[in-house]
Amino acid sequence: MKRESMEFDVVIVGAGPSGLATAIRLAQQAEQSGSELSICIVEKGSEVGAHILSGGVMESAALSELIPDWQEKGAPLNQPVTEDATYLLRSESSSIKLPDLITPKTMHNKGNYIVSLGNLCRWLAEQAEGMGIEIFPGFAAADVFYNDDGSVGGIITGDMGVAADGSEKDSYMPGMLLKAKYTVFAEGCRGHLGKTLIEKFTLDKNATAQHYAIGFKEIWQVDPAVHQPGLVVHTAGWPLTEASGGSYLYHAENNQIYVGLIVDLNYDNPFLSPFDEFQRMKHHPLFAQYLNGGERVAYGARAITKGGFNSLPQMAFPGGCLVGCNAGTLNFSKI
Repeated sequence: MKRESMEFDVVIVGAGPSGLATAIRLAQQAEQSGSELSICIVEKGSEVGAHILSGGVMESAALSELIPDWQEKGAPLNQPVTEDATYLLRSESSSIKLPDLITPKTMHNKGNYIVSLGNLCRWLAEQAEGMGIEIFPGFAAADVFYNDDGSVGGIITGDMGVAADGSEKDSYMPGMLLKAKYTVFAEGCRGHLGKTLIEKFTLDKNATAQHYAIGFKEIWQVDPAVHQPGLVVHTAGWPLTEASGGSYLYHAENNQIYVGLIVDLNYDNPFLSPFDEFQRMKHHPLFAQYLNGGERVAYGARAITKGGFNSLPQMAFPGGCLVGCNAGTLNFSKI
């Protein structure tokens, strides 16, 4: 099939935190060396941030390394953490607050911020575009393009106008070939191109098996009378009596709360429904005291890569590399 093609120095798949940070750092290094670098990011979401689910607690150290003046530039880190609380839920109605002394240091969040990662990515995209980086939202990377020598030479975007049975509709338009000297894959957890690359180049031959979880998240607009800006709550125990994992509740800005449950995908009971466990969890008094009378304004779920250091594949291969959750770089002890 003949496709239209464009050529870049670097093509990045995915406009999440790792993909955007990669693009910005490359542009910074090119500027410092006085060279020109054409960088393109393709993003399957309708806009940058559309597929970013995490509402989380963020350490700002890496952002300070990347963009030292992020505060002056208006980065959406507006709600500092004011209080940490960790609970063991013993049943559907009882809980024990754990003392700070026995809470792991990785769970202490003083100096961190409660953020919407979607908003942060939108802001990072603005910084990237201001540096001349091209971002194409609404384009999914469908296949890897390989050079004659077997190295990665770019990606092919998905065809448009394909019917459910695979036939071509009147609006059919073949995907574009985006050629690159180097291609960075930042698709997120279990990205389909990343999986094929790991298999093709046997990148995981020296790594232990990867581990996964599913994370649910909801955003609630709550009564200002119960909102405690900056409060960070983590829990373990109930309702996960047959699985490992834990829940979180973060009091963000604008009277909003991010609440969610993370369930490790290692449970034995095939009838266990992580979604239903999440719904049960919200009725626990620890959560209900904030959510009663509130309104759920957004919700979603996402797979999480959590095998850690020993499960990391080799990240570089001829013509490209894996970054972020596509490689499994999540430090799960920091959530």
